[in-house]
Order: sequence, then C-alpha cells, then structure tokens
Amino acid sequence: MNAPAGKPLVDLLRQARVVAALREFMPAASVLFEAEDTRPYECDGLSAYRQVPMVVALPSTEAEVARILATCHALDVPVVPRGAGTGLSGGALPMGDGVLLSLAKFNRILSVDTAARTARVEPGVRNLAISEAVAHLGLYYAPDPSSQIACSIGGNVAENSGGVHCLKYGLTVNNVLRVRGYTIEGEAVEFGSEAPDAPGYDLLAAVVGSEGMLAVTVEVTVRLVPRPERAQVILASFDSVEKAGDAVAAVIGAGIIPAGLEMMDKAATAAVEQFVRAGYDLDAAAILLCESDGTPEEVEEEIGRMKAVLGRSGATRLAVSQSEAERLNAWAGRKAAFPAVGRISPDYYCMDGTIPRKALSTILAFIAQMEAKYGLRCPNVFHAGDGNLHPLILFDANDPDQLHRTEEFANEVLLKCIELGGTVTGEHGVGIEKINQMCVQFAPAELALFRALKAAFDPKGLLNPQKNIPTLHRCAEFGRMHVRGGELPHPELPRF
Repeated sequence: MNAPAGKPLVDLLRQARVVAALREFMPAASVLFEAEDTRPYECDGLSAYRQVPMVVALPSTEAEVARILATCHALDVPVVPRGAGTGLSGGALPMGDGVLLSLAKFNRILSVDTAARTARVEPGVRNLAISEAVAHLGLYYAPDPSSQIACSIGGNVAENSGGVHCLKYGLTVNNVLRVRGYTIEGEAVEFGSEAPDAPGYDLLAAVVGSEGMLAVTVEVTVRLVPRPERAQVILASFDSVEKAGDAVAAVIGAGIIPAGLEMMDKAATAAVEQFVRAGYDLDAAAILLCESDGTPEEVEEEIGRMKAVLGRSGATRLAVSQSEAERLNAWAGRKAAFPAVGRISPDYYCMDGTIPRKALSTILAFIAQMEAKYGLRCPNVFHAGDGNLHPLILFDANDPDQLHRTEEFANEVLLKCIELGGTVTGEHGVGIEKINQMCVQFAPAELALFRALKAAFDPKGLLNPQKNIPTLHRCAEFGRMHVRGGELPHPELPRF
C-alpha cells in the first residue's frame, strides 16, 4: 500500500486489515484507500473542517451495506455514512481511523403509488429528482432545500431538512412515512409504516434528524402532494430590517400560513441580484417573499389579506407575480443566495439557528452588532415564517484570524438564539459545528438521555461518532470557558 509519508505503522496495518476485510466481498474498485482517492471525501459543505478518511466504501447492494457495517463492528472501526456531501454542519466529516460509507450508488426511484401518493426511493436520489419524476402525475415532493438540485434524500432524512416551503408543508419528518436501514451490527431495521400510523413508539421521528448516528438508511418512503392549481408570490420591500421582521410576526399573527415566507436583507439581495437578476428592490433594507398557493379563489383572497397586513406593517413597495415564470424567478433568487455570496467572498460560513418569530428584529440587530465587533460582513437570509435564520458570515479561510473570528461570531449568534428561546439548529443539523452549543441548549440529564438512545442502537458508539451529542468532558470544558470568557474549545480537526 502506498500511504502518506510519515504515517505510523500501526495505522498502516489497521488500514490494510480493514481494506482486506472489505475486499473479501466487494470489488477492489469499490474500496478506496489511496490518498488521491479518499481526499475528495474529506469534508461536506462545511469545508472549514477536514479529515481524510482511512477507507472509503462504495457499496452497490443492501447486502454489501449490511456486511460493511457488520465487518466494521467486528473490527471496532467507526463508520460515517455520506450522501451527496452538501451538508453544512460537518455531519459527514470522516474519521481518520474509520470507514466513510458512501450511498451514492443507491440512486433509484423504486416505485410510485399514485393512489396512496407515495414514492419509495433509495437514499442517493436527489431531492428535486422526485418532483421531476412525478410532475406528469400532477404531484411533487414538498420539502425543497436550497440545495435540492444536488442534495440527496438520505441526507435530508439525516438532517431533517426543510426549505422555503416548509412553513406550510412541513420539514422532512412531516413528509416521510417509512425509513428502512441497517444498524452498525448489520441488522435490518424499519421505522414508521406506509399505513397512516405505525405500532409502538414513534421511532421514525427519532431516526429523522438523527444525523446517521442510529442506522444507515437504504430506503425511504416519502409523501407526495398535489401540485396546487395556482401560486403567486408577493415581493414586499421595507426601509428597515426591524419592520420586515415585525411584518413576519404580523402575517402569522393574522392567522395566515403562507406557502412560503422568506426574508433577505440588503446585502443578500445585492449579491443575489448580480447573480440571478431576480428583479429584487435593491433600495430596500430588507425584502419579504410571501407566497400563497391553492385554488385561484383561495390564492386571490390570501394575497389580498397578506398585502393588507404588509401594508400596515410599513411595506414601501408591494409587487405580486403575474405569471409562473415571474414566481419561479423570484424563488430562484432566494435559492441562489448561498452561491451568490460565494461570488463576492473567498469563503462564507452559513449558520443555522432558530428563534421565536417575535424576536426576528432583535436577532437582526444583534447580528449587526456582531458585524461591527468582529469586523466581518454578514448578509442575512431567513426562513422567516418559522424563525429559521441563515446568517452568511463572509471571511477568508487563508487568514487564520478571520476563521477564528468567524467561529466566535457564529458562537455568539447561536448562544443568542438560545437566550431568545430558540434552538441552535433548524435544518442543518448539529454535526461538529454546533456540538459546543448543545451543552448550553440542553441540561446534563437531557444529554444523558440522548446518549442512552444512541447506545440502544449503537452500544460501541461506532456509527458517526463524535457528532451531535457532546461528551460530559466537552460540556465541562465549554462551561468553564464560557463562564470566564476565554477562548472556546473548537473541534481538534485539520482545517484549511
């Protein structure tokens, strides 16, 4: 074996043993260990932290998945499942002494049941591919993350992904009926049911959002919904971000549940408009995208009610899409926010926290203070309807000090979310990114229950270890640092 220079002999022997064990039942080309082959898997969308895996396994069948897991369990080798690698919290960060298990080859739509409005898919199927496959039936899959053109359903299940229309149609957990997979011991497990309800504990809700720590998903049954007869979106401009934030609370307070309710500040719209030409108001301090869908009569009535609320809330301009092309263009701008800021900064850190809607203006003012404190720009994009915020901190990863300031900036925002009664994540997961803040979000007894659930499925702690649930030692260290205002303990992982 050709290994990186200076790699300890014990690591080489461990790697050789694992490769040999996996190649007993897998083609040689499906078990990668050379550095040039494994390096592409060193990170997910959170590229600030990187780790080259010891081995990458690319199974083609469920039988291979089961044997990979059973083999790694017998050898005490950690396993990290990976989908499309678009995650933004380091949930698919490999272990340097472990196997990266890629489900990329599991990319088939197995069946569509038009009567039940369901589809059975493999975990490597792209989110958008489901809607494309059933469009001719007048159906679609509702959760629509901004990365839906690339992200996979297995990853959506792992992170409980949302999207711009999750306010009305729910997150992944609300649109998945059944998940099949394998435990770290290679045992087949099934969560949920294709029936309206399943017997026993609701473990489906536990596995969705578990970040691959309980089982490796091999099949998902998703719920399909009818495409609405009509949809229109309002582009509302405001001369302050505070007014825009308060308008969101006013819309929901009026008893309206829009199909989508998104917010972007001036910095974000400026970046997007250069990239997409969505027709956004560049003079506005913030804009809201408020969508209504349903029958033509329902949409007309709801659009009228939303315009009235937004007008009373101080909107300086209201524009309603007059065609499907205009509507899609408006949403194309919002969904392109992340790549758009990537064009104006060497790097960006996409955060994910959630707050009560009434605190939107408060958190926006706080983020502005943090921009001044850390000397970093931060365009803001919000799933405003459900209080899920995505500040985009712009930095240069080639400057270690900027990366450090970015991490401190992010930490302060997440702690502020908790202080305001929110959570450290809405849809991107915890991974390694937010593991410190979990110590503040949850009490020791609650974290102990999380560990107990993990241990019930994975007693050895081999499946996606060191993610999501902090150890008692980490929490103790974080508590000491947080109380005395010292530097925070970041994951000891290779960076840029």
